[in-house]
Amino acid sequence: MSLYEYIAAAPKAELHVHLEGSIQPSTFLMLARRHRVDLPADTEEGLRNWYRFRDFHHFIEVYVAITRCLRTVEDFELIVYEFGADMARQNIRYAEVTFSPSTHLWINGVDQDVWFTGLTEGRRRVKASFGVEINWVFDLVRNDYPERGRFDYTTDVAIEGMDDGVIALGLGGMEEGYPPGPFEPWFDRARTAGLRSAPHAGEHVGPESIWSAIEDLGAERIGHGVRAIEDPKLVSYLAEHRIPLEISPTSNICLGLYPDAASHPMKALHEAGVIVTANSDDPPLFNTTLTEELALLADPWGFSRETIDEILLNGVRYSFLPEDRKRSMEAYFQEEMGVLREEMRDPRDQPGT
Repeated sequence: MSLYEYIAAAPKAELHVHLEGSIQPSTFLMLARRHRVDLPADTEEGLRNWYRFRDFHHFIEVYVAITRCLRTVEDFELIVYEFGADMARQNIRYAEVTFSPSTHLWINGVDQDVWFTGLTEGRRRVKASFGVEINWVFDLVRNDYPERGRFDYTTDVAIEGMDDGVIALGLGGMEEGYPPGPFEPWFDRARTAGLRSAPHAGEHVGPESIWSAIEDLGAERIGHGVRAIEDPKLVSYLAEHRIPLEISPTSNICLGLYPDAASHPMKALHEAGVIVTANSDDPPLFNTTLTEELALLADPWGFSRETIDEILLNGVRYSFLPEDRKRSMEAYFQEEMGVLREEMRDPRDQPGT
């Protein structure tokens, strides 16, 4: 068994993936036809080409088009179920999935009863069909306006959904020009209610965005956070305080943060003691999968199998699951990984051969 085969077969957990950004072109096309939404292409291949990342504004254009095609309980249930099926194919056993409630209200007028019923039924079916567990991170879209009430809306529905898998409040959207600090009131309310804090920071803006996410929003994990590497003091702080980074390498490269994987700071951050996790962000939009993101750990970064195991387990250890659930899931992962490690051993190394 090669190291890539080991990574593909290993149990996984993912902490940074957007539900709306997980929809495959074939499903997108079917939903568009169902709701008579005009798209720039009318074939799966044409949509796949349109999906291909160009720049951030095109990325938002694709996201808005996807949102326009999600209108019924069945639509939301379908995309959750298909996402869960893809998780199962990659041996992803657990995911904390980001969802943006306010965009569905704003763009389509789809209210909570519709989208949350679909999410909940899809989540239930995924667990029943594949044994895969999903929890939700509801995120504020930072480039909105407070007076429109959408930050209140997202925070309210996140708190209301805590008994149905909502575990954290996130902060997404355009980072440049929208620092974390002004979002403190909504994060304070969410944290008081028992939600965890997982904002995006340190992607399009430098270390100052990460510092603010920590100091103003009480961030327990940082979405992306790769630009921490620009501030040695911040790197030391993240390592000392065990604040994990949800790193999505291919996304970072597509968005122009780094020219290629060899230039990406994942390895340097890990070697500096920062807790890192590997994630797919918006997999079909960046033409990747979680397995492919983890494969980068082996090539080009040259991590050992032991270090890859550590990063795989970080997805469980730094999830927002209850402590007893984390311990049982980690033990399950360790057992499966032990079996795979035995399969990796060269038969010539076995006694009696």
